Amino acid sequence: MFDILFVMIFGLSGRVLTKDTDTKGRFSSPVLDVTEKQLIIERNQTLQLNCRGRWELHWVLPSGVPKVYHGTQIEETQCGKKNNQYCSRLTLSPALAQHTGSYRCRYRQKQRKQASVYIYITDSQRPFVKVQSEIPDVVYMKEGEPLVFPCRVTNPDAKVSLVKFPFHQLAPDYINIIWNSRQGFTIRSPTFFYIGLFSCETIVNGVKYSNKFLTHRPVNKILDVYLNSTGLVHTLQGQMLALNCTVTAEWNARVSISWTYPQKANGSATIIRRISRSRTNMLFYSVLTIPRLSKADRGLYKCHVTSGPSKRETNTTVIVYDQPFIRLKHRDGPVVQASAGQKSFHLTPKLRAFPAPEVIWLKDGMVAAERCSRYHVDGFSLVIRDVAEEDAGIYTILTGIQQYGLYQNLTLTLVVNVKPQIGEKTVSSQQPGTVQRGSRQALHCTSHGVPPPQIQWLWHPCPPKGLSPARLA
Repeated sequence: MFDILFVMIFGLSGRVLTKDTDTKGRFSSPVLDVTEKQLIIERNQTLQLNCRGRWELHWVLPSGVPKVYHGTQIEETQCGKKNNQYCSRLTLSPALAQHTGSYRCRYRQKQRKQASVYIYITDSQRPFVKVQSEIPDVVYMKEGEPLVFPCRVTNPDAKVSLVKFPFHQLAPDYINIIWNSRQGFTIRSPTFFYIGLFSCETIVNGVKYSNKFLTHRPVNKILDVYLNSTGLVHTLQGQMLALNCTVTAEWNARVSISWTYPQKANGSATIIRRISRSRTNMLFYSVLTIPRLSKADRGLYKCHVTSGPSKRETNTTVIVYDQPFIRLKHRDGPVVQASAGQKSFHLTPKLRAFPAPEVIWLKDGMVAAERCSRYHVDGFSLVIRDVAEEDAGIYTILTGIQQYGLYQNLTLTLVVNVKPQIGEKTVSSQQPGTVQRGSRQALHCTSHGVPPPQIQWLWHPCPPKGLSPARLA
């Protein structure tokens, strides 16, 4: 029992000791030999920082310090009473104004454990860390995010003002406009007022220095994307293919256009891009061209458009034929039927051809459109308006692709059905006539219709005298 209790206590104390040593003990994070959060030294002085920790150390220097700089030296040693600690000394000589920034010492394997100090390296001839070039730096104003003009200075006591071109000076209010010597000016809630040319300005010994910035508000709205050919693209092997993807976007938009197509891996297409402006929008063009098509080029062509997080795409299918052709045959047999009085009737055989052929319709050997104003050609169909009995006849469709010497004809017979009509009915009187009893009478019935109607005679006896037909019924 005692042995078990001893093991439990020893194990528990060991775990507590390890936890304290790893997380709460000395050097759980690296330690610098300076306790201040910032230091100020002058240009050309020597900067020396010492760091101590439990594990191997690594220095992270400001972006202004080149990765390969002859004035940078790092000495690493084992230190401590039992040489169980790691020490690292950073020496920077000469220190220059552009070296201003945060110096961090951290563990190689535990990078979140670190110690840092901000070093200002003052230079009366270089109050800003970055020297302004002739071209202003671009800063991006994103919706819902603060706008930062990164005009860091080499002296924390520098008096810097923010100016909007040409002479609009903005003073920090530390509510919306905040000045920080390590970051520059921050606008917490930027509006359209902050689109334009700005500068951070300071005066040292009567000389004005500035950092200029051009703000840009990225616009990602894609208004429309379309191809010059929205349906199927039919073409012949050996011909050229040109697809134009046009994107309409808002002003200031930046659009990326890419293509996917069957032979993309082989680079069979050339792509030319162009940008133009209208009064209200930006137009982006991407033209994909394949000089000589092969059968391998047939398939789906997609135009992909991105603008920031916005994405759109459009596509078309390209069909490549080996050679031109005409395929013409009846749709519902050689005889078709219509009815007199129909508002319109279409004679439409089955036709597949490429390129599109010329089409002429004949009726009884004459050009149909010239024979009657009620006939007109729509595509390759013949449309007959207000169908009448005289429209019946023999119709022939002539198709041809002259440049390739291809021609094919097809004949159809149109039967126009006409409802049966009795001619005498239109001229008969409302009241029945009277004839002499015993006389001989001839009754005539003249009928017409398509197909010819059948005639059947029925006799209805007269009602007895004094009874009306209604009472007899």
